[in-house]
Amino acid sequence: MNDIKCTHNSKSKGRSQKPASEIQNILVFQQNGSGDKKIEGVRQYGNNCFSLEVVSIDAHLPVVIDDTKEYIPRDIEADLVLDYLKHPDLSHDLAVVCRDKKIPVVASGKKFRVKGAFTPPT
Repeated sequence: MNDIKCTHNSKSKGRSQKPASEIQNILVFQQNGSGDKKIEGVRQYGNNCFSLEVVSIDAHLPVVIDDTKEYIPRDIEADLVLDYLKHPDLSHDLAVVCRDKKIPVVASGKKFRVKGAFTPPT
Protein backbone atom coordinates (compact mmCIF):
# COMPACT_ATOMS: atom_id res chain seq x y z
CA MET A 1 0.00 0.00 0.00
CA ASN A 2 1.33 3.44 -0.85
CA ASP A 3 1.73 5.84 2.03
CA ILE A 4 0.13 9.21 1.49
CA LYS A 5 2.00 12.03 3.16
CA CYS A 6 -0.33 13.52 5.69
CA THR A 7 1.51 16.31 7.43
CA HIS A 8 0.26 18.15 10.46
CA ASN A 9 1.68 20.74 12.77
CA SER A 10 2.82 19.63 16.19
CA LYS A 11 4.10 22.09 18.77
CA SER A 12 6.81 19.70 19.94
CA LYS A 13 8.08 18.04 16.77
CA GLY A 14 7.17 20.19 13.78
CA ARG A 15 5.79 18.20 10.83
CA SER A 16 5.13 14.49 10.89
CA GLN A 17 3.78 11.89 8.48
CA LYS A 18 0.64 9.77 8.78
CA PRO A 19 0.29 6.47 6.90
CA ALA A 20 -2.50 6.06 4.34
CA SER A 21 -4.47 3.98 6.85
CA GLU A 22 -4.94 7.12 8.98
CA ILE A 23 -6.41 9.22 6.18
CA GLN A 24 -9.96 10.23 7.14
CA ASN A 25 -12.61 9.59 4.49
CA ILE A 26 -15.04 12.50 4.40
CA LEU A 27 -18.24 12.45 2.37
CA VAL A 28 -19.68 15.90 1.69
CA PHE A 29 -23.28 16.52 0.63
CA GLN A 30 -23.97 19.94 -0.84
CA GLN A 31 -26.74 21.63 -2.74
CA ASN A 32 -26.08 24.17 -5.50
CA GLY A 33 -22.47 24.75 -4.41
CA SER A 34 -23.39 25.46 -0.77
CA GLY A 35 -20.26 23.72 0.57
CA ASP A 36 -17.75 24.81 -2.08
CA LYS A 37 -15.79 27.21 0.16
CA LYS A 38 -15.55 24.68 3.00
CA ILE A 39 -14.52 21.91 0.61
CA GLU A 40 -11.81 24.10 -0.89
CA GLY A 41 -10.61 24.97 2.63
CA VAL A 42 -10.25 21.31 3.58
CA ARG A 43 -8.39 20.62 0.35
CA GLN A 44 -6.10 23.62 0.79
CA TYR A 45 -5.35 23.34 4.51
CA GLY A 46 -6.00 19.65 5.24
CA ASN A 47 -2.37 18.64 4.65
CA ASN A 48 -3.52 15.58 2.68
CA CYS A 49 -5.05 14.09 5.83
CA PHE A 50 -8.47 13.74 4.23
CA SER A 51 -9.95 11.93 1.28
CA LEU A 52 -12.96 13.98 0.11
CA GLU A 53 -15.86 12.70 -1.91
CA VAL A 54 -18.50 15.28 -2.83
CA VAL A 55 -22.14 14.59 -3.67
CA SER A 56 -23.68 17.66 -5.32
CA ILE A 57 -27.43 17.96 -5.68
CA ASP A 58 -28.12 20.74 -8.13
CA ALA A 59 -31.64 19.84 -9.29
CA HIS A 60 -34.71 21.94 -8.58
CA LEU A 61 -36.42 20.21 -5.65
CA PRO A 62 -40.04 20.14 -4.50
CA VAL A 63 -40.95 21.75 -1.17
CA VAL A 64 -41.60 18.32 0.38
CA ILE A 65 -39.63 15.20 -0.51
CA ASP A 66 -41.37 12.09 0.82
CA ASP A 67 -38.78 9.62 -0.50
CA THR A 68 -35.19 10.89 -0.50
CA LYS A 69 -33.62 7.68 -1.86
CA GLU A 70 -33.15 9.35 -5.23
CA TYR A 71 -30.84 11.90 -3.61
CA ILE A 72 -29.43 10.24 -0.47
CA PRO A 73 -27.81 6.83 -1.01
CA ARG A 74 -28.41 4.21 1.66
CA ASP A 75 -25.00 2.55 1.23
CA ILE A 76 -22.90 5.43 2.56
CA GLU A 77 -19.35 4.57 3.62
CA ALA A 78 -17.27 7.29 5.28
CA ASP A 79 -15.53 8.22 8.51
CA LEU A 80 -17.41 11.51 8.62
CA VAL A 81 -20.23 13.16 6.67
CA LEU A 82 -20.52 16.91 6.21
CA ASP A 83 -24.02 18.20 5.43
CA TYR A 84 -24.27 21.44 3.45
CA LEU A 85 -27.70 20.59 2.07
CA LYS A 86 -30.34 23.30 2.10
CA HIS A 87 -33.43 21.09 1.89
CA PRO A 88 -34.57 20.01 5.39
CA ASP A 89 -35.98 16.66 4.22
CA LEU A 90 -32.63 15.73 2.66
CA SER A 91 -30.66 16.82 5.72
CA HIS A 92 -32.90 14.92 8.11
CA ASP A 93 -32.84 11.69 6.12
CA LEU A 94 -29.07 11.96 5.61
CA ALA A 95 -28.66 12.21 9.40
CA VAL A 96 -30.92 9.18 9.94
CA VAL A 97 -29.02 7.07 7.39
CA CYS A 98 -25.71 8.04 8.98
CA ARG A 99 -27.02 7.37 12.48
CA ASP A 100 -28.06 3.87 11.44
CA LYS A 101 -24.57 3.28 9.97
CA LYS A 102 -22.88 4.89 13.00
CA ILE A 103 -21.25 7.59 10.87
CA PRO A 104 -20.98 11.00 12.57
CA VAL A 105 -22.49 13.96 10.72
CA VAL A 106 -21.63 17.62 11.06
CA ALA A 107 -24.56 19.73 9.89
CA SER A 108 -23.73 23.28 10.87
CA GLY A 109 -26.69 25.54 11.58
CA LYS A 110 -29.37 22.84 11.27
CA LYS A 111 -32.27 22.68 13.73
CA PHE A 112 -33.07 18.94 13.65
CA ARG A 113 -32.05 16.57 16.41
CA VAL A 114 -30.86 13.16 15.27
CA LYS A 115 -28.48 11.13 17.41
CA GLY A 116 -24.98 11.26 15.90
CA ALA A 117 -25.58 14.51 14.03
CA PHE A 118 -23.69 17.49 15.38
CA THR A 119 -25.38 20.81 14.61
CA PRO A 120 -23.10 23.62 15.76
CA PRO A 121 -24.36 27.19 15.26
CA THR A 122 -23.05 29.02 12.23
